[in-house]
Amino acid sequence: MIWLKRLAIAFAALLVAAFALDRIFPPPIERGDTVSIMVTDRDGRPLRAIPTPDNYWRFHADLDEIDPVFIEALLEVEDQRFWSHGGVDWMGMVRAVTSSARAGRIVSGGSTITMQTARLLEPRPRNIGSKLIEMFRAHQIEARLTKREILELYLTLTPYGGNIEGIRAASWRYFGREPDRLSDDQIALLIALPQSPEVRRPDLRPKGADAGRKTIVSKLERLGYLDAARAEEARTSSMPTGAYAFPARAWHATTRAAFEASTDVTSTIDAQLQKEMEALALEHAKEFGNGTQVAILVVNIPTRGVRAAVGSASRDLPGGWLDLTAQARSPGSTLKPFIYAMAFDDGSAAPDTRIADLPKRFASYQPDNFDRMFRGDVRISDALQHSLNVPAVLALDRIGPERFAATLALAGAPPRIHGGADNQAGLALALGGAGMTARELAVIYSALGDGGRAKPLAWTVEDEKRIQAARGFRLMSADSAEKIQRILKDAPTPEGRMPGRLTANAPQIAFKTGTSYGFRDAWAAGVSGDHAIIVWVGRADGAPRPGATGRDTALPILFEVADRATYHLGGEGGAGTRLMTKQAADAQGALQRFERGRPAPQILFPPKDAELWSGEVNGEASRPFVLAGRGEGALSWYIDGEPCPTDDAGLPVWTPTRSGFYRVSAVDPVGREASVLVRVIGAPTG
Repeated sequence: MIWLKRLAIAFAALLVAAFALDRIFPPPIERGDTVSIMVTDRDGRPLRAIPTPDNYWRFHADLDEIDPVFIEALLEVEDQRFWSHGGVDWMGMVRAVTSSARAGRIVSGGSTITMQTARLLEPRPRNIGSKLIEMFRAHQIEARLTKREILELYLTLTPYGGNIEGIRAASWRYFGREPDRLSDDQIALLIALPQSPEVRRPDLRPKGADAGRKTIVSKLERLGYLDAARAEEARTSSMPTGAYAFPARAWHATTRAAFEASTDVTSTIDAQLQKEMEALALEHAKEFGNGTQVAILVVNIPTRGVRAAVGSASRDLPGGWLDLTAQARSPGSTLKPFIYAMAFDDGSAAPDTRIADLPKRFASYQPDNFDRMFRGDVRISDALQHSLNVPAVLALDRIGPERFAATLALAGAPPRIHGGADNQAGLALALGGAGMTARELAVIYSALGDGGRAKPLAWTVEDEKRIQAARGFRLMSADSAEKIQRILKDAPTPEGRMPGRLTANAPQIAFKTGTSYGFRDAWAAGVSGDHAIIVWVGRADGAPRPGATGRDTALPILFEVADRATYHLGGEGGAGTRLMTKQAADAQGALQRFERGRPAPQILFPPKDAELWSGEVNGEASRPFVLAGRGEGALSWYIDGEPCPTDDAGLPVWTPTRSGFYRVSAVDPVGREASVLVRVIGAPTG
């Protein structure tokens, strides 16, 4: 009996020691939390991938977004009893030791997925001591995580060569897309690579990659997972080169959307509009020359979601790496509408109130109009439409510059005032005598279009829902906001543009321009339907651009932005104003009504997720595929982004050059797109 007591005491001591070790030395599973971030647009289209701080590509793996066929094949090869064992597969361990002893060399290590995960968390030399630690760690991990979480952690950390870790990073690098659907050869390669990641890298050692893939294919065939035909196709498929770059679009917008994020982010950006805004900014920056940059913001007013944000026209131009929507610059005259709105709220003025446009000195400050002319008594509506300076300073003097600055700050647009006595707000604030960013202007112009309520901008879909439900800060009354918009809508439009009131079925754009002292900053800000738009033109270093005004350089861009936002975001607001002559106004209005009613294109063939045979049939090559779809107007067809050839009759015909997955897209005349992912089987390998 004594020996039984001693055995029980020893066993209890062993349990206490194991428990203590488990608590004192927990497994470092938090390493799996340091991942790269994939920023997508609001519809889930990838915009930009951001590496980890140590410059690794490692994305969080979600089993629901990974091809389930890959998961089955992986477990078939690596750990057949994964779902049932407790971290160590003792039967597999015995089998591995026996087979290795018979062969006189290590044939199989017997490590489970959980043990491999432990090794990935804490890399150690491959020896018996390390194996024992991995077994202990495996039990610790199994006690802390579910089986799904363990598999996701493993697929997050698995090495795929160089700084590529995890299934998602490998799929992006070698296949150019997410691993939601994979072919047999891709599955075999992704299983083979982690076994010898540097020896089997397809971008550096394609022969090693091919040998590893064939080994896995043969194993899957031997296990009955692949039949002979599928196995042969997987063996002979072309080897990827690893030349795919990670998404890197909307650089500045995605940086802001991913601020403080620790995992993937769904931004409020619209990918197609963002692409067009970037092209538009670059086009005009090149036109202006002399190191000029262009920044653009488009905000959906009801939700405050930023639909497009161009921080600079190009990072290749001077100052292009700066996000110029976040740099404080003089706003010029763009604050004048809010001065008059506050005066309307006070009851001290109305749109038809007469105000003096005459030379006047305010203590040591004497403003002048831009054209150095004075017009006597004018209506406030005329003073705002023609951006007269003296009346704006008079109005600001009445409401108080410090009160005005404090109100803007409470709304989320604090003026940065430098150089005055104690940095207090002065009357120069009416003419741009303070610093403000394009984002802050977007906040208050969005308020102008939302009945006077100011809210922060939303950069992620999660924030968008929260901000939309918020009450916001009352910057001005709804009545004053409506009056200011009505005045701004009647302001003189840029050359070549019809006034909004003469454009059929198109809302008028309420806009205001601004030019800072010394022609350093040119602005145009406005409200078009459900969107607030801010355009800035200037040099990143603040150098002057003599003669470049907001009206001449920024305002035409604002109208172009409004047009394009209408096409891509029409469901969020009204149509914009088109570039047109007076004679074309009626025809243009009819065209706008027609285009808004058009259905989006639809692809009829090939259907979504189709598998298409493109090999030989009875000894003869199969015929090309004829693509079919419906939509308003002639559809343009693309295969993986490249135009599809047409036959003599003008029909889109497609002859696949390889087996694998393809993206087939159809685009209608106004840029709306439909696309499907299909798989081709039996085509020649490249």
